[in-house]
Amino acid sequence: MNMRSIVPIVLLFFGLATVFAQTSALGNACETKNGTSCEECLSNVTCLWCIKTKMCITYPVNTILPPHAVCPLNDARWGLCWMNFQTLIITLSVVAGVIIIAFLVCLFCCCKCENFGSKRFEDKMERQANKTKGKQEERRAEMRQRHEEIRTKYGLSGANKYSRFS
Repeated sequence: MNMRSIVPIVLLFFGLATVFAQTSALGNACETKNGTSCEECLSNVTCLWCIKTKMCITYPVNTILPPHAVCPLNDARWGLCWMNFQTLIITLSVVAGVIIIAFLVCLFCCCKCENFGSKRFEDKMERQANKTKGKQEERRAEMRQRHEEIRTKYGLSGANKYSRFS
């Protein structure tokens, strides 16, 4: 084997060894802080502090919420020592609900206003078309009247002698 094929294998081996060493160190990092304070435990984001048992536990990531057997939600602290996990979940749910409702209201208002605006625009265009049509009818009536005046002036009103040829 030459050196070019050995270097990637050695790098892969050392990389995997480093990753496994870090994950095993992280797994025990929380348990080593048992008996300390909540602030000390929660300095690592992967840890969960249980007030009832005063234990620092690695957050059970395979379940979304920590099971009651590990620590009741009222006594669990994660991220902030002054807010229990149950309050955190309720607060985040309410904020998410308010954001969703606000988004839906904005969406509804935008669609409603857009339809209202287009209806207003259509009404304006219809009024403008009626106004233009009225002016056009007035001009036609004036032209007819002028033509009649010219015909009577030159004696062309009445039956046309040449109308039978058309």
